[in-house]
Amino acid sequence: MVQSSVERQPWAGRIAAVVGILLVALNLRTAVSAISPIVAEISGDVPLDNVGLGVLGMLPPIAFAACGLVAPLVARRIGLEASLVLACVAMVVGPVLRVIDGYAALAIGGVVALAGMGFGNVLLPPAVKKYFPDRIGFVTSGYVPLVSLGAAIPAILAAPIAQSAGWRVSVASWSALAVLAIVPWVVEWARARRERLRSETVIAPAPAGLLRTMWGSRTAWAIMVAFAMSSISFYAMFAWLPELLIESAGLAPVQAGAMLSLFGLVGIPLALVVPALAARMRNVGLLILGGTAVIILGYAGLMLLPATGTWLWVLLCGAGTVIFPICLVLINLRTRSPEASAALSGFVQSVGYALGALGPFAIGLIHDLTGGWAWPLVFLAATSLVAVWSAIALSRPKFVEDEIGY
Repeated sequence: MVQSSVERQPWAGRIAAVVGILLVALNLRTAVSAISPIVAEISGDVPLDNVGLGVLGMLPPIAFAACGLVAPLVARRIGLEASLVLACVAMVVGPVLRVIDGYAALAIGGVVALAGMGFGNVLLPPAVKKYFPDRIGFVTSGYVPLVSLGAAIPAILAAPIAQSAGWRVSVASWSALAVLAIVPWVVEWARARRERLRSETVIAPAPAGLLRTMWGSRTAWAIMVAFAMSSISFYAMFAWLPELLIESAGLAPVQAGAMLSLFGLVGIPLALVVPALAARMRNVGLLILGGTAVIILGYAGLMLLPATGTWLWVLLCGAGTVIFPICLVLINLRTRSPEASAALSGFVQSVGYALGALGPFAIGLIHDLTGGWAWPLVFLAATSLVAVWSAIALSRPKFVEDEIGY
């Protein structure tokens, strides 16, 4: 049985939790956007071809997909707060490992950092559900823009830092930001441990087997499909947008990096508004339809007029990523408990990111086969259209617990 309401946490715990949620969110994409703007500098020390870049571009969604399966189980075993501490430690260690030497270190360090980020991806929605059940839309609107900001800051600063201090300093520097996120979750970990010892109970964010039952929920599938289509576009653009603009629009590397930053930044004002709006709308599918239409228009512009109004097409593509925060808030809006939220978050992000891994690889492969960027953009537009089904399926509010009998 699912409780109809969730007990509010103490104010001291809520303050530490909101600080921790915001700081973790700020670190969730730094490793994703820290490499592509400085590929030329890295290639001077580490040989990188299109295949190697494609593999690096695939690592974020693959790591996030794996964490979608593992994070709920780890959180169930050691607790939500301890799992978030573990995630932060990985985000500190990973960027340092990336710069040791060679392609293997670059990839292994990336996996470590991305594993920490993957845990954060999965565990932030249930953290919001646990600590702020009465402020889901508001808190989600607070942390999702920081995810976009965390992607945009490295995109715009990576090249200048690399030019002045070297690419290794540029890549490793982002671990310092993750150090800040550890403190509030250590505080909450200690508080949660004291409470468990006092009550002699174990808090389980996701009961064993609950994650598997999500496969039988149409609502869970609809959120996952929208999330997956958004992930395909997002990671393909972060892996290939600079090169696309350099080759098709004639931009310099620094200008292309700025456009990548614009792509990430445009989601910030939208993410401030859309989760709270989604929490109040009966038909959330309208928001998904709007995001799909905007991103397809952006792809069309990049394909037909890449050198004319380049900033507008990048802006539209970035605006289309509004589907991502919609899916995050739906994870909590379409569940009744932190347990179900953790399970739905794991399902949506494991399958969604696994499909999202196709984006960077497919774009690199299609580009190599065709020698241009028109067909890769057609592929991205076609996959984005699949989200229309999600918009239809999510047009009416339903809880996943009702569909799986939990």
